Amino acid sequence: MNIYTLLNVKKEEPQIISLETPIQMVGVSIRTDEKRIFKDSQTLGKEYERVKKSGVIQHKKDPWAFVAISKDYRPDGSWEYLMGDVVTQVDPLPKGLTSFEIPAGKYARFIFQPRSLLVWGIALGVLKGYIYSEWLPDSPYENDTAIIGDFEYHDERSKSKKPSIELYVAIKNKK
Repeated sequence: MNIYTLLNVKKEEPQIISLETPIQMVGVSIRTDEKRIFKDSQTLGKEYERVKKSGVIQHKKDPWAFVAISKDYRPDGSWEYLMGDVVTQVDPLPKGLTSFEIPAGKYARFIFQPRSLLVWGIALGVLKGYIYSEWLPDSPYENDTAIIGDFEYHDERSKSKKPSIELYVAIKNKK
């Protein structure tokens, strides 16, 4: 059995979509890299849960949604990783939190349904490995990291008995 089957990561063609309206979020962020991402994502997740429980994030989208964003890639291999609630309005931005607007544009949307919540992070890493090392090079697209690299979109489906999320990768046609 290979890692993809073991983790229930499917090597499928994504749906190419045009996100018509931007998505606004309010939450927390950390600068991370390949070596620290698993530890940093757990640390950031705990901070996000603390902020969420405090009730300071206002104007939350109804129905509820949450995003985890990778953006601002640097030559040293680091990027900014954000987690937060999708909101209808950013103002007022609570002290110590960050906001970001996921831009409208072209995205490859992958549906992700890990075998277990215990392996969620590992399975997501395997899916991203497939996307960036296999799917993108063989596709007519390249990652459009001008504003954002990719983002996870969580909603009620991520809390179901068979949780799933959508992973969006910003793309543009290859030159």
